[in-house]
Amino acid sequence: MTYCLGILLEDGLVMASDSRTNAGVDQIATVSKLSTFATPGERVITVLSAGNLATTQAVISSLRHAWGNGDPHRDLTLATSLFDATQKIGDCLRDVLAREASFVHPYGDPSASFLVGGQIAGEAPRLFQIYSAGNFMEASERTPFLQIGETKYGKPILDRLLRHDTGLPEAAKLTLLSFDATMRSNLSVGAPIDLLLYARDTLEARRLRSFDEGDPYLAGLRQGYAAGLTSLVAALPTPDM
Repeated sequence: MTYCLGILLEDGLVMASDSRTNAGVDQIATVSKLSTFATPGERVITVLSAGNLATTQAVISSLRHAWGNGDPHRDLTLATSLFDATQKIGDCLRDVLAREASFVHPYGDPSASFLVGGQIAGEAPRLFQIYSAGNFMEASERTPFLQIGETKYGKPILDRLLRHDTGLPEAAKLTLLSFDATMRSNLSVGAPIDLLLYARDTLEARRLRSFDEGDPYLAGLRQGYAAGLTSLVAALPTPDM
């Protein structure tokens, strides 16, 4: 299992994923699930992946191999919009599953899903979710965040506090709290957390950081949030029973 989160804001995008992958309680490893494709000044495309690791890596490897090679079906440098780029990624996922799924099914689920966020010069930042069938949906002001993987534990804080006009620093804080809630409730999701902040119209992926389990900021955020919740709940009135 994994957890990936994409947030579409007035000021840009937040893209984040955990790095844990496991095939049992005694076989745990970390693999980056955040991939960035960029031509500075022209386009930034970030892809978050969840699901079967072999499937997701086959898709990402195919996209990297095709970058700049002129393939009209795979080359993301030829995408005229983020919608077009997302369509190419969805088609690539379909091709991988068509080739591999029948061989994988006897051993497990070959499906995968992706979040695609970024900006291509001439349009605003956009965010999409690709389903395992290769079809996709787009985030909007009314639905400013999209999740894949283990989504339920990290969703409540986003529903309560996140808005389209939330600033990037505040959204980054909410993102890490969303991941902390997920990691506390599901051991299959774990650090490092890869976090990318993309500022609108910069067309560069400059603000990328990885947070290990012992990261001082992450530890302080976790402790402060827990202490604040404890104080808040203690101050609330008890039910009249």
